Amino acid sequence: MKLRWVIITTFLSVSILLNAGVSFAVSTTDIDQVRAKGLLEDTDLQVIDDFVAEAVQELVNATDFTSIAKTRTIIVARKNSENADQGQYRVQFLQSSYRHISEALRQAWAITDEQRKVKVLVNLLILTDRIEELRLADLSIGALDNHNPLVCYWAVHSLTNPAIRRQLNSSQVDNPDLAKRIIEKFGNLVAKASPEITGLMVDFVAGLETRQADELLIKIADKRISEYANWTVKYELLEISILKSLYEKISSQKGQTAAFTRRFAQLYSYVLQRYIKGQQNLSEKQKGYLASVLVEIENCCIWRLLGMPQTTIKKAVEQDDFEGLWREHNRILGEENKAGALAVKFAFDYGQDSDGGAMAGPIPLSEPLENVSAKSETAK
Repeated sequence: MKLRWVIITTFLSVSILLNAGVSFAVSTTDIDQVRAKGLLEDTDLQVIDDFVAEAVQELVNATDFTSIAKTRTIIVARKNSENADQGQYRVQFLQSSYRHISEALRQAWAITDEQRKVKVLVNLLILTDRIEELRLADLSIGALDNHNPLVCYWAVHSLTNPAIRRQLNSSQVDNPDLAKRIIEKFGNLVAKASPEITGLMVDFVAGLETRQADELLIKIADKRISEYANWTVKYELLEISILKSLYEKISSQKGQTAAFTRRFAQLYSYVLQRYIKGQQNLSEKQKGYLASVLVEIENCCIWRLLGMPQTTIKKAVEQDDFEGLWREHNRILGEENKAGALAVKFAFDYGQDSDGGAMAGPIPLSEPLENVSAKSETAK
């Protein structure tokens, strides 16, 4: 599940600021003439470079930020030639983009006004995101460690959009180690990542078939499991995306199937346990999120894993039948001394108990903390 609508809500005021205004100062006459040409001369290549340089510098120099969105749109609209058989234009545009956005980012990092610095950085990262070119990835990787959540979000977004993922999966990628490097950087973000950023990373690794991607998905699942255990989890609806990604890995029967299945079962168990035990402590929004996860995963994943259509969890949620939910939990996921249907079919356990023996059922969720709704409610 995509989280873009959450981002729109979370950063509404910033989005309005970044997208307001209609003016545009950079001339497009010369660049549009070059786009229409076939074979390009050196003077044409210089026109491309001059256009990118001037437009990108306008993003850096902006003070009122009323024309930024328009500037970005005009730049991105001219990233390709109008002649489909013309390759020179694209090559020059990307070379110029890398060089001038690199310089612009260097200037942005040096801005002393923190608020203005963030606005410039975000706009440059949005531009990089919209260009959708793997060769610009290094520019975003350098911003991943920034403490500002909006800067970090757009750095991640520019590295995880579908176009970048397709390029990374291509056998013709120039830098085969780039995906590994991006995933390593994402791994460093997991512990502190917001649900919005976590969602982007989940969608990203779900589309990559590498050992590093699998390990990052497991790390993300472990983080969410830990947050459920501590009653500190935010935005429970994210579990739909995580559980579906784990399900896809299980279904492909590639890699660490037992590790994926254990995380899938424990995380789904915690969603169900939180839903039941948190009825008096969670907000209506949180309970709604949890109910949606339970029903969606039963409908899309559980029955396919077990090979038999079912709506038992859906009916129990609709009827507030908590005893029925527990029975179905134990049947599918297991209990203290009895393995569930998933564990029997996929031959996994839930780790070791205090005596060193294999756990047949999921780890029980502790009783909720006081004011858990206020502590774990997702950001508006």
